[in-house]
Amino acid sequence: MRTESVKRPERVAVIGVGILGASVGWNLSRHGAKVVLVDAGQPGEGVTNWSFSWVNASNKTTLKSYFDLNVAGMAAHRELARTIGPDSWWYPSGHLRWADDPAAETKLLKTAEQLANWDYRAEVYTGAEVRRRLEPALTMPSEVPVVFYPDEAWVHGRHLVSRLVGQAVASGAELRSGTAVCDIDTGADGSVQKVALSDGSCLDVNIVVNAAGPSASHVAELIARHLPMRREPGAVTRIDCTQVPVHRAMHAPHIEIRPDGDASVVLHSREIDALIDTGEDPAQLARLLHESARQVVPELGNARIAQTRVAHRPIPADGFPSVGAVPSVPGYYEAVSHSGITLGPVIGRLLASEILSGKRNEMLADFRPERFPP
Repeated sequence: MRTESVKRPERVAVIGVGILGASVGWNLSRHGAKVVLVDAGQPGEGVTNWSFSWVNASNKTTLKSYFDLNVAGMAAHRELARTIGPDSWWYPSGHLRWADDPAAETKLLKTAEQLANWDYRAEVYTGAEVRRRLEPALTMPSEVPVVFYPDEAWVHGRHLVSRLVGQAVASGAELRSGTAVCDIDTGADGSVQKVALSDGSCLDVNIVVNAAGPSASHVAELIARHLPMRREPGAVTRIDCTQVPVHRAMHAPHIEIRPDGDASVVLHSREIDALIDTGEDPAQLARLLHESARQVVPELGNARIAQTRVAHRPIPADGFPSVGAVPSVPGYYEAVSHSGITLGPVIGRLLASEILSGKRNEMLADFRPERFPP
């Protein structure tokens, strides 16, 4: 990012300090902007901490520009690891995926072929080869085809946010946590001027970045903007292990499993998510996730359920990110997206560049906020 010729904003309020807000704030502060990071809770402890946290583009094939943005997100993670250090948050160990019915298996292999045609690395092994070479603790048929995506990763989101916020504060940013945004004031010309907080204080700013995740539509309403969002809750469970038996993220039939450090494993399942609105107790959801996981990794049968959370994913109505300026309100920007773990570093870099330079990046052309009518 060139900074010699940019007009630096006087002060930027970044609302929401999950992976997207932290990435935007870090990029802005390291290039000289005056940044205030505002979070109603604690940085990184919302959806960022209750995500499967899988860095990938293999699950993003419905729109080529979205796939390309996610590939750029993967590259931005690698660059970020070189810049701030990879320890405690960056785990580039690849990703495994397999199915247990013919239709799903055909779809899986067709997707892998499509990705290979897009120069995205995908390797196909048998179950026996995977157990021998990569994951000896798995239970799977010896002949089942398993797709391995070697360039994918998982991220410890809370640790990454902590690192980014710490460096942003060291660069001069201010952190206001445990404080919600109550109002956004605009001037006679409609431009952003002040942000009122729940502690009674008021921030004089000329830029607001709405990175509030599941609360993004509420923040948008403060400037009389309608930001339509999907309702897609997801249940994530952490289980404690004396020794973690898996080495990488994986999508097994009916269950997603990944390590979460030296003594914990994260579990998620779209099938279990479908039970959330039926009134199932989170503790029961956790037991179902644990039971599915032990069918794939028997060693997890002795693990203890530690924490379960139902979190609401921040997904704009059409499923794609809303990133960039809203022209009708000068100084107001959005950074709202599902797959925030994959996209955080690249959206942070691109949006900070747009704020500092006033120039739009073509990579975000399909994901502009103005596609949603006022």
